[in-house]
Amino acid sequence: MTDFARLQSKFTTLRSNKAFELFVVIVIISSALLVGAKTYELSPLAVTMVVWLDRLITVFFLIEISIRFLGEENKKDFFKNPWNIFDTLIVTISLIPIDNTDMALVARLVRVFRVLRMVSVIPELRLLLNSLIKAMPQLGYVILLMFIIFYIYAAIGSTLFEDINPELWGDITISLLTLFRVMTFEDWTDVMYETMTVYKLSWIYYLTFIFFTAFAFLNMVIGIVVNVLDEEHAKVRKQAAIDAHEPTITDLQQQLEEIKLLLKQQTK
Repeated sequence: MTDFARLQSKFTTLRSNKAFELFVVIVIISSALLVGAKTYELSPLAVTMVVWLDRLITVFFLIEISIRFLGEENKKDFFKNPWNIFDTLIVTISLIPIDNTDMALVARLVRVFRVLRMVSVIPELRLLLNSLIKAMPQLGYVILLMFIIFYIYAAIGSTLFEDINPELWGDITISLLTLFRVMTFEDWTDVMYETMTVYKLSWIYYLTFIFFTAFAFLNMVIGIVVNVLDEEHAKVRKQAAIDAHEPTITDLQQQLEEIKLLLKQQTK
């Protein structure tokens, strides 16, 4: 084994080490705390310490991404993973100096986004985000239907309640914002009681709207996300079984069919 191969093997072992992953998470959290600390009025000494800690964290991220890259047997496979590309971009842009440059604002914003590296480091967070992304096509239809309901109720509300309070029901766009306030239960009873002084049965308008949006559609969204999350968990378990060379349910079913076929042949 060559020296490079031994070094690559050490890097591979290190990047999969749980203690190393935990340390990376701690550094990411520290990076997030530094971003928050910069929003306060700090003494000159504290500012200097924050700047040096930020530089140390940037250097550590550069070393960490290098270890992950060098520990990959096939370097092309490293960039096939979108999370590796995301981490590389974040680390690369973090190297931009943040003082006295035109890119200072961009560099500061990227340092905020370094907190998102928690998602790429923790598999459970990646699974949640991937499930949410895969659920988006199905969620799109629910959102479209919800918008139709919003639009219908906004048109009705603008027509009926415009004279009562033009600030809330003056046109359809303002009515949409008012209905969003109702859906999120932000002092919605004040809006309802105001219209009930003129239309005593207007409570039906609000209660039916809340039923459709806050209850029915919200449960549909939760159901879709949970269903996709269960499918992703099943895929992960299946892949883990394949990697561990453990028989899956499909394999057991195939083996059972083969045994049944052999028994039938022996019976004949």
